[in-house]
Amino acid sequence: MNKRVLIKFSGEALAGDDGYGIDTKILDYIADEIKELVDNGIEVGIVIGGGNIIRGVTAAADGVIKRTSADYMGMLATVVNGIAMQEALEHKGLNARLQTAIKMEQIAESFIVRRAVRHLEKGRVVIFGAGTGNPFFTTDTAATLRATEIGASMLIKATKVDGVYDRDPNKYPDAVKYDTLTYDQALDDNVKVMDDTAIALAKDNSLPLVVANMNEKGNLLNIINGDYSKCSIVK
Repeated sequence: MNKRVLIKFSGEALAGDDGYGIDTKILDYIADEIKELVDNGIEVGIVIGGGNIIRGVTAAADGVIKRTSADYMGMLATVVNGIAMQEALEHKGLNARLQTAIKMEQIAESFIVRRAVRHLEKGRVVIFGAGTGNPFFTTDTAATLRATEIGASMLIKATKVDGVYDRDPNKYPDAVKYDTLTYDQALDDNVKVMDDTAIALAKDNSLPLVVANMNEKGNLLNIINGDYSKCSIVK
């Protein structure tokens, strides 16, 4: 297995207890975890959601804002988070590049897969912003697409739980954790791993999906090194 991975963080993960905005303490913690990977020779791509700022589906809910415009607003939110992540990584002494699916030359490179791969080969962390550049697609789908394009060995979805359960473990103490799932199991309506488009794309490209707790220090490195005891894997 090659040592190139893509890690997906939700926007909400950056918000901390406030539920909105960016908590720099969490940003600093994530940067430390990424630095540990880079220091161990792992090439890292990152996709971050934008839900801590705005979610397209929510913004369009009452019909005042069209869904296409709302989704573009969400894409811009991911760029805001991407800028913050780039700064946090550089604060740790890492080299980082932000690439966006929507052109905005003053603040980021445009996404070009060959350039992204070259950055990774040179040990730079690449942050992919603005989703796929198209409305109606989630950042889960964007993460799966970018992971496939750069030839990542796996996509790690860093969440606040230690894997995939048959129901919400915060509400149901008897919820059962899945250590491994097939793509078809992950597409089941009762199992919320990623949206169906993302899972189908992963299945078509045999891309392993790993769901892990981002707050478990050192867990990302352990997973990449083959320790799946504190996560769920879809393959």
